[in-house]
Amino acid sequence: MRGEPLAQARQTALITGASGGIGLELARIFAEHAFDLVIVARRAAELETLAEECRTQHGTTVTVLPMDLLAGDAPAKLAAQVEDAGLEVDVLVNNAGLMDLGPFADIELEQHERLVQLNIAVLTSLTRRLLPAMLERSRGRILNVASTSSFQPVPTMALYAASKAFVLSLSESLSEELRGTGVTVTALCPGVTKTDMYDRAHGEHAMVSNIPGLFLSDVVDVAREGYEACVAGRAVVVPGLPNRLVASAVQFYPRWLVRGVGGIVGRRSTK
Repeated sequence: MRGEPLAQARQTALITGASGGIGLELARIFAEHAFDLVIVARRAAELETLAEECRTQHGTTVTVLPMDLLAGDAPAKLAAQVEDAGLEVDVLVNNAGLMDLGPFADIELEQHERLVQLNIAVLTSLTRRLLPAMLERSRGRILNVASTSSFQPVPTMALYAASKAFVLSLSESLSEELRGTGVTVTALCPGVTKTDMYDRAHGEHAMVSNIPGLFLSDVVDVAREGYEACVAGRAVVVPGLPNRLVASAVQFYPRWLVRGVGGIVGRRSTK
């Protein structure tokens, strides 16, 4: 194991985007494994429901911080609230993110800017703010939720794929940079996962609607693989054998071929 074991009493995991999808299931799994939680999302009611569930089922101490992470000072405010509460974050889970589908030029500029802010800037800021304390303790984990789209360009999901490529690259770089410090960074790269985000996209975008069932992942399975890779200190995890095969294969094909196939699929999805 590359970092110090996390087998100490009542450690704390901070999870963004915890009100649904992968973030919700990760919160449940961390609680199941005797972690206390700091859960962050815009939807306060959903966070409170999750908090009560974790307290009742696992005796977990849960700090609920309803917050719009797209507010300009949100990362600084979040870090300050954690510090003011006297909490030590042993595991940071950067899960909150946005996905836009469609031709790049048809998507409003404001939507592009929001995606970049949440998927890249907020993740970077929270990582930078919470990492030094982990290094001082010589113990910690960071789990960044990327995507299988990290591995190749995805026309009609261009900015989303680019943002997740950033997450993967940053995570892998930090994984090596922090080697030997007791702190590890893991990139979780799920394929298409059955979440609220998938439900919203399904039926509205042919690229999503036409994905074979073989490549659809169960959200609980994705979260569990992410948790296990995180506590083990692995650098990258791609849940599901079909997704792992595709993610590995695209690295061996010429870029022009990967780009071209993606372009054909993307153009067909917008007709």
